[in-house]
Amino acid sequence: MKEDYIRWHTPHLSREFEMLTFGHAGYPVIIFPTSLGRYYQNKDFHLIDSVAAFVDSGRVKVYCPDGIDEQSWYNKSIHPADRVRTHLAYENVILHDLVPLACRDTGRDRVCVAGASFGGYHAANFAFRHPNKVGYMFSLSGSFDVRSFLDGYYDDNCYFNNPVDYLPNLADPTLLAQIRQMGIVLGTGDRDNCRDRNLALSAILHARGIPHFLDDRKSCGHDWNYWRDMLPQYLGLIKG
Repeated sequence: MKEDYIRWHTPHLSREFEMLTFGHAGYPVIIFPTSLGRYYQNKDFHLIDSVAAFVDSGRVKVYCPDGIDEQSWYNKSIHPADRVRTHLAYENVILHDLVPLACRDTGRDRVCVAGASFGGYHAANFAFRHPNKVGYMFSLSGSFDVRSFLDGYYDDNCYFNNPVDYLPNLADPTLLAQIRQMGIVLGTGDRDNCRDRNLALSAILHARGIPHFLDDRKSCGHDWNYWRDMLPQYLGLIKG
């Protein structure tokens, strides 16, 4: 696979930001790392290898941005309100730096976002908050409730970054219509410690009339070998 390392200074975090890309053309797929993971994690655990056929054939181009969970959600040295604000700064890197770059690279006007475990949260939250930018969202054993990171604190920023809270009350008809047009997959299994969270999110989506595929697998747990099996099957759903 064609692989490139990209580093740039982003004003949204006021520092350098790193990313790996794989491929030369195709639908842009942004894959977030898992909890506390870095931009090379999905490569090191061979998730990228599992989709090599899609990359080499030019069906997709993959973007693996860095993660900053240790500075945001997992950062116990700062107030919970600042944890969420740090996350929002990270979201701005994805929204204002990475998505435009990926769309320019590939000639597409939307991206696919994906991720495993807490990367599934990042993918889902970004997709539901910015459905005008996202054509597909693939979560692999995701977790979608961030209240455990907030030590009992809760404000509007917390609410609007917690999909299990804001989705049931989402009233904007334009946003709802855009989410309903998205290709959404929630991947989980009977051995996945996040299975209940996927079932809960699926129930919310069903109640809001949001089409999606709940891929609840037999003998499937919460680890890379399962995710390496899931992701290529999901990428096969991408059209265009």
